[in-house]
Amino acid sequence: MASGTGMSMPILTLTMNPALDISTSADSIYSGHKLRCGSSRIDPGGGGANVARVIHRLGGQAVAMYTAGGTTGDTYRHLMEAEGIPVLVAPVRGSTRQNFTVDELSTGRQFRFVLEGAELSGREWRNCLRLAARAVPAHGYVVASGSLPPGAPVDFYARVAQMVRKAGARCIVDTSGLALAAALGEGVFMVKPSRRELSELVGADLNDERNLMEAASGLIAQGSAEYVALTLGEDGALLASASGAARIAVPPVKVVSAVGAGDSFLAAFVLRLAQGNPPETALRTAVAAGSAAVLTPATELCRREDVERLEADMGPAGGGPLMPYPATKEGSVD
Repeated sequence: MASGTGMSMPILTLTMNPALDISTSADSIYSGHKLRCGSSRIDPGGGGANVARVIHRLGGQAVAMYTAGGTTGDTYRHLMEAEGIPVLVAPVRGSTRQNFTVDELSTGRQFRFVLEGAELSGREWRNCLRLAARAVPAHGYVVASGSLPPGAPVDFYARVAQMVRKAGARCIVDTSGLALAAALGEGVFMVKPSRRELSELVGADLNDERNLMEAASGLIAQGSAEYVALTLGEDGALLASASGAARIAVPPVKVVSAVGAGDSFLAAFVLRLAQGNPPETALRTAVAAGSAAVLTPATELCRREDVERLEADMGPAGGGPLMPYPATKEGSVD
């Protein structure tokens, strides 16, 4: 993928609650009987790890920091290293969790089983902060993405954001619930909520575009984030900043599996930014990557050739379906 400057700023991703993603299929899913499944695959999952994997697929570089423990943690590490991704492992006593995705072939439905993850001790999560502090790339980007495991404080990402700011880097957060609210209370460079996550955050049903833009612009006006990249599934994405906002539609694609679409979106976005491209261009590539991810089965992430093809189909950079939405001084939409 082409860059804006020929150089790229360093990127560190942080995954506190990684998971081995196991995916398979069955003809029908029902209770009381053994379900004979088809072939299966195992991927190293979790928000930040997926972001690093997609950045690597798109020709960029990122260091992936994550927790790992037990035999599943060993398997996770081998899978990450097999993809050629530089890693920084924070050892923990509990075993790395597993997630399960099963496609029901007779109906086309997908069932996703997400396990909780092992509880971290105070010593373990504090060690994660110390390791992250030493690894923060000066003038680069830190992507803190995914859920927090039991035992980690709800303000963990807020502490990361404070640490990243002090180091002169930019913090991007992709999480939900109380962890998201705490991080925004500290202030971050960018946040990437879904419609549901933003609705939960503001305590309102954001059922139309104006309400979405007002909520996103409100976060900017409060100083919670410099950018809000709002993913809306088949309805595209919105990008809000202090200078206004942009809206972009998704290219038409056939959805095979939506797993990993948000991580692919975020990976392409931060890679484009690190390469020196403006946020509007980053948004365009991100939408292409998110759309490319739904073309792949189960837990497989986007493929570079699909991202490049979809982005080319969306028209020349700087044009296409981007539409400005100027914000008022109070952060609401005119």
